[in-house]
Amino acid sequence: MRIAVLSGKGGTGKTLVAVNLAAVAEEAGYIDCDVEEPNGYLFFKPEHVRTEKVCIKIPLVDEKLCNGCRKCVDFCKFNALAYIKKLMVFDEVCHSCGGCMLLCPTKALKEKDKIIGEVQRGISDKVAVITGILNTGEASGVPIIKKLLKSGDEDAKLTFIDCPPGSACIVMESIKDADYCILVAEPTLFGVHNLNMVYELVKLFKKPLGVVLNKCLEGENPAEEFCREKGIKILGRISFDKGLGMVNANALIAAREDIKYRELFSFLLATVTEEVRDETVINP
Repeated sequence: MRIAVLSGKGGTGKTLVAVNLAAVAEEAGYIDCDVEEPNGYLFFKPEHVRTEKVCIKIPLVDEKLCNGCRKCVDFCKFNALAYIKKLMVFDEVCHSCGGCMLLCPTKALKEKDKIIGEVQRGISDKVAVITGILNTGEASGVPIIKKLLKSGDEDAKLTFIDCPPGSACIVMESIKDADYCILVAEPTLFGVHNLNMVYELVKLFKKPLGVVLNKCLEGENPAEEFCREKGIKILGRISFDKGLGMVNANALIAAREDIKYRELFSFLLATVTEEVRDETVINP
């Protein structure tokens, strides 16, 4: 069972929720798909880490075969190709679509590997921790996310996917095979805007979902009102808590540090798993 944890922006508490749910689930998997800025490993501090490089295919020019027709240059919408006395390939902006190689009438473009990042696998207590890291300046993290999700921990009953913030293509790739989505929201008007953004995305993928309200204070909560208006299940509420913030800032897993936080996230996990079971019964 794969449960994706999303938020419309960074700093909402997405990783806090994903890490602590995986920790209280014990024999679980945690996949950090926030490949541009992964930080789940800072909390889990996994041991026995194994690293695997991730490559994409980019074009390599055979100047002897290139006749300068520029068909590949006209085709590339990312401006990764240019003809200035000879055909030039700009690796940094190539999206590895392969179209230029298919179009080339003289077969002057071949494939070569380019390393864009890596996948790290380790263990923290009974949690399998899998992290994707995209090299700085690369065009897209989608190939790494595909590798992460393909090589996830198949033995885990529950796997938590820590998605990138926002609603871009890397988020879509992260949730497309998820069984359930948890949206994490802040109690502000800006938080509602970002919650609505990921809510519309998850609806587009027709995924069952629920919301965790983080940093809750007494009084009006625009994010809670939004959920009620839309008929969205509120899975749990996490109060604004300086102690929790301090534990999190020190890269410690709250559920492993204090029994009250363990009870909080254990109750949330029970609610989530019950929701997932109910959805499985309704939509087998």
